[in-house]
Amino acid sequence: MKTGDKVRFLNTTGGGVVKGFQGKDIALVEDEEGFDIPVLIRECVVIEPANDAQVRQSSKPTVDVQQSNRTNGIEEYKVEETKEGEQLSVFLAYLPIDIKSLSTTNFECYLINDSNYYLSYNYMTRSDEGWLSRNIGIIEPNTRLFLEEFNKAELNDLERICLQFFAYKKDRRFTLKNSYSVELHLDTVKFYKLHSFKENDYFEDEAIIYPMVRRDLAEKELVIWAEEIEMAIKQKEQRPRIQPIVKKATNSILEIDLHANELLDNTNGLSSSDILEYQLTKVREVMDENRKNKGQKIVFIHGKGDGILKKNILKELSTNYKSAYFQDASFREYGYGATMVTIK
Repeated sequence: MKTGDKVRFLNTTGGGVVKGFQGKDIALVEDEEGFDIPVLIRECVVIEPANDAQVRQSSKPTVDVQQSNRTNGIEEYKVEETKEGEQLSVFLAYLPIDIKSLSTTNFECYLINDSNYYLSYNYMTRSDEGWLSRNIGIIEPNTRLFLEEFNKAELNDLERICLQFFAYKKDRRFTLKNSYSVELHLDTVKFYKLHSFKENDYFEDEAIIYPMVRRDLAEKELVIWAEEIEMAIKQKEQRPRIQPIVKKATNSILEIDLHANELLDNTNGLSSSDILEYQLTKVREVMDENRKNKGQKIVFIHGKGDGILKKNILKELSTNYKSAYFQDASFREYGYGATMVTIK
């Protein structure tokens, strides 16, 4: 990877042109809005090399992240394991490229690996002639991977889907998992209905999410008999109501909620620009207070919204706090509505 290369982000939507580097691990990518965003090099893939307009790769990479890293001489992907990730949870996701034009738009398909295991997979569809492999490869732990783009004319070919995979870890001991072969009947009618695409934990955009394996159980095994449902309802009625536990921020992470109703007692008479400036002032105050606290992690919770607040926060950080490293906060805890800053 070098300055001028056009890249696409692997673990989130978007991309841009490489403007420079911070150390050996971070690239500064200029997005369509003109902001320089620091991104880990291993989370990018080059789709158009600099000064070589004839060499073009797909703008939606289907490559194995680790193989891409080896090709570009980048250090191997480091797995960050979670307690929940010891059980396999695997999903297929379908997103419209232009949700405002469902009648004509193309769609994207992603594989989501919400576990601590590498998965060697085969994504297939069935026709009268038999099964056809559409994408074969390896997906790394706790990542999502683009599989294919298709149009409405191809929907009928996607009614019967099968995902086969086996799970393993590299250079460490692990619990042996079953090999999986899970078939799915895709309801193609859903692709014509706006309400079929819903908010989710894995994408900023609305999507149709199909669970293939949850907590080590293939979806076809998740069958609940009528007697069990009736018993569960009776037990629920007998149980006393309990208050949910709200997790508080640990000492190592400072959470700042920038929603207007959290910062202001009353927003009457304030314009959108007034509220935005108040939110950015809060960001500056927190950053200035922690400027000398090296290693301090700060999560600014800005919500998804229309993205204006997030873009302004990134611009503020890039302009006035260049020594700080920032990235999307964990989607497990915050979805895609928060940015984590680490004071360097």
